[in-house]
Amino acid sequence: MNRTTLVVLSAGDTALVLDTTGPEVPRVLHWGADPGLGAEDAAQLLDATGRAPGDQAGSLLPAQGRGGGWFGRPALAGHRDGRVRPLRLELAEPVAVDAREGRGGTVRVRARDAGAGLALETELELTGQGVVRLRHTLTNTAADPYTLDVLACLLPLPAHAAELLDFTGRWARERSPQRSPLRHGIRSRESRRGRTGFDAGLLLAGTEGFGFRHGEVWGVHPAWSGNHVQYAERLPDGTTVLGGGELLEPGEVRLARGGSYRTPWVCFANSGSGLDGISRAFHGLLRARPHHPATARPVTLNIWEAVYFDHDPERLRAAARTAAEVGVERFVVDDGWFRHRRHDRAGLGDWYVDEEVWPDGLRPFADHVHALGMQFGLWFEPEMVNPDSDLARAHPDWLLADPDRLPHQQRHQHVLDVAHPDAHAHLLERISTLVGEVGVDYVKWDHNRDLADAVHDGRPGVHAQTAAVYRLLDELRRRHPGLEIESCSSGGARADLGILERTDRIWGSDNIDPVERQSVQRWTGLLLPPELIGSHVGSSPAHISHRRTDLAFRCATALFGHAGIEADLSTWSPDELRALTAWVGAYKRLRPLLHGGDVVRADHPDPAAWVHGVVSRDRAHALFAHVQLETSAAERGAPVRLPGLEPDARYTLRVRPELSAPEPTWPAWARRATPLTATGRYLARVGLAAPETANRPGHALVVEARAVRTP
Repeated sequence: MNRTTLVVLSAGDTALVLDTTGPEVPRVLHWGADPGLGAEDAAQLLDATGRAPGDQAGSLLPAQGRGGGWFGRPALAGHRDGRVRPLRLELAEPVAVDAREGRGGTVRVRARDAGAGLALETELELTGQGVVRLRHTLTNTAADPYTLDVLACLLPLPAHAAELLDFTGRWARERSPQRSPLRHGIRSRESRRGRTGFDAGLLLAGTEGFGFRHGEVWGVHPAWSGNHVQYAERLPDGTTVLGGGELLEPGEVRLARGGSYRTPWVCFANSGSGLDGISRAFHGLLRARPHHPATARPVTLNIWEAVYFDHDPERLRAAARTAAEVGVERFVVDDGWFRHRRHDRAGLGDWYVDEEVWPDGLRPFADHVHALGMQFGLWFEPEMVNPDSDLARAHPDWLLADPDRLPHQQRHQHVLDVAHPDAHAHLLERISTLVGEVGVDYVKWDHNRDLADAVHDGRPGVHAQTAAVYRLLDELRRRHPGLEIESCSSGGARADLGILERTDRIWGSDNIDPVERQSVQRWTGLLLPPELIGSHVGSSPAHISHRRTDLAFRCATALFGHAGIEADLSTWSPDELRALTAWVGAYKRLRPLLHGGDVVRADHPDPAAWVHGVVSRDRAHALFAHVQLETSAAERGAPVRLPGLEPDARYTLRVRPELSAPEPTWPAWARRATPLTATGRYLARVGLAAPETANRPGHALVVEARAVRTP
């Protein structure tokens, strides 16, 4: 009889317990809140869980014919031209473990099934932030090809997980939440659009009624920018799993002898303190990356909504001067600078500066921007092409499609096959040359259509396309150290940890109506910290929703992200420009807090108003916003409770007038001659009187809190 070998990894409040006894692939006995296991508990744990040896529940790769059998969605499935052998993976060597006391650790598993001609390597890491990263590599060891249909990563959920939270979404309304009970069967969210999607992000399971600040929650996110799946499944025997991975089309991955397929990293997080704990784990993971933006996130002005395709060098020179005067630090020229691009029906793919619009090229304008003390940014959409373009006419074979059955155009575009070696080389040469010759500091990398009927060399092409885009981005960054890249995809349709391995922020949404943006930023921010979400002050009325809003509310909304401006400032009054300048100054002062602190969101009882903020890691400084999104059902707003502060510390509270509704709406405590002070415990449990905005949607009250220092 094999001696039970348990591996216990812990970090923060999360623990992962694995049975690596063998001979089969390890099982996860526990993933979730740290139960404080010691070495003396190991011998008894299997009896405590009630799991028999060989039980497939919790297996990192469960099989139908082993132990108690697995009759849920397969984690691995494939065939050899229609022939299959039941899976019998067994350890090929002892499991390699590097456990770091209280700081997580790594596990590496190598298994083989000689009869099926397959070898598996599984890498598992519990990071110091409490995030589990998991991926598999499958290798074909037999002579005949193996067609892979499914290879997913999954972890078990406990029986008390009772509800699911996932997202729907569309252009200009990304990531709209929807909740449902966690029932028997599968809740699967799948993207076949060739990109992450407007509805993608996290799939979350939690205890009944979980919220931002309470309940136990588990989440999964595939770090991949192409087709993907994330799902929760509860079987009739009560076994429940959370899983995810790349979604493969039939025949997309076909492994010759010695060929391998590696899944993307699939990231799992657990929290005992609601959704804010999930955010804290993922934000910490992202901020710990060596390539995470280390410099202050510059105030960015993008010209798109100011001029659209109407590029006039003198007008843009004046716009740059105004931008510098209000404190902008990065000036971005959007779509319309390249050949034949006077509208969206032509020119895409012709990456040469339009000589008619810019007779002297873009370098003099970039030099002008640099001389004003700003960085220079430039828009590209490398993965797409207009049929009416020199590129498409010269290289029709470069389209990601069956040449005899082109898909319907979206936005007058087709998709360029970036995995085609010549197309890849062309894009790399054009973009790299322009970055160097023009003096580009920042690239806005757009992606404006779904990948429909994506065919590469006669086979499904999304996997190859995604991998090729990753290679292109990686090589551009290697050639141009310091170049920053924004991931934009019809707004926020490619916001995932895969694209963020090679980009520096995402564009949250094309919709910068601040009322709509409050929701987009709240739910995008579950996964991504504020400094990675582009959030701009736009004009009023908003270009997409046509809603009119006060400038202070637009500023208060954009503040809680990587802030910028998207408007024609030449039409703004002197008073508006002064207010905008004051907001820019406030952002510059507050961005160390906003981009380094913990994001907190109150479980506010009034659904018409939200309370959110950022609290510094030492709990000495915080900024909160009460935002009125609709009219409230009650005449008087619910008390504003401020979460995340040190309970026994005392805080001085000041309203930020440049970011708040007019002073007559402020509550009495905000209009005191001397600032109010209160303990963190009082502010979290009792709270403050709400502003008088119950009938005034589209207003905010922004409050800064500082700990009172005792002598």
